[in-house]
Amino acid sequence: MDWRGQGLSDRVTDDARLGHIDDFADYQMDVAAFVAMAEEVDLPKPWYLIGHSMGGAIGLRALINGLPVEKAIFSAPMWGIFVIPNLRPIALVLPGIARLFGKELYTIPGTSPRGYVVDSSFENNLLTTDRETWGYMERQARAEPAFSLGGPTVHWFETAIAEAAALRAATLPTLPVKTIAGTREGVIDRKSLILMHEKWPSGSLEWIEGGRHELMMEAPAIRQQFFAKTLAFLGGDDA
Repeated sequence: MDWRGQGLSDRVTDDARLGHIDDFADYQMDVAAFVAMAEEVDLPKPWYLIGHSMGGAIGLRALINGLPVEKAIFSAPMWGIFVIPNLRPIALVLPGIARLFGKELYTIPGTSPRGYVVDSSFENNLLTTDRETWGYMERQARAEPAFSLGGPTVHWFETAIAEAAALRAATLPTLPVKTIAGTREGVIDRKSLILMHEKWPSGSLEWIEGGRHELMMEAPAIRQQFFAKTLAFLGGDDA
């Protein structure tokens, strides 16, 4: 399933390239629709959750709301967004300034509507250390532009920051949870993962040496570590 505003799902802005949402709570309607479909076709249980990046924020909110799963795996979940320290004061005031001038649908500085894979090079990317995977993403973005989401809007950034803060302050679910991230993570805020797990008795946090943001699209050795840890956890033998 593609979230609203991503992939081949309907867009919420006239410019289909933009990464945008009016309210992060809207994503929970997508979760509800997916769960309803799963119930209707009687998918076998138990169910498990795997949430990556923004899906990690959406997934945690769904767990808090009572999503009927037995265990959850989070891959580099967006419980905080990494901002270079000397730019953090600017990031705090940017949404207010954009709102004042009616520019909330502009992409945040450093991004464009073309998309990260199109605008970046393998050498400077934050997603994967695997050149073959990067090449695949480049080819896919050019063959089907809808798969290449453009930069997030200022409004998306504001709502994402607010949702991440709300999640960090929330009462966390008690089901078994494992979070996995790479030591070379540079998209989400690694510190937010540490702080979250300091107060999460049923959760555990593990790091994969050398991994960047897209652990499931990483170099084979890193990717295999992620899937081995995931399968062991879901199967009952924590790795």
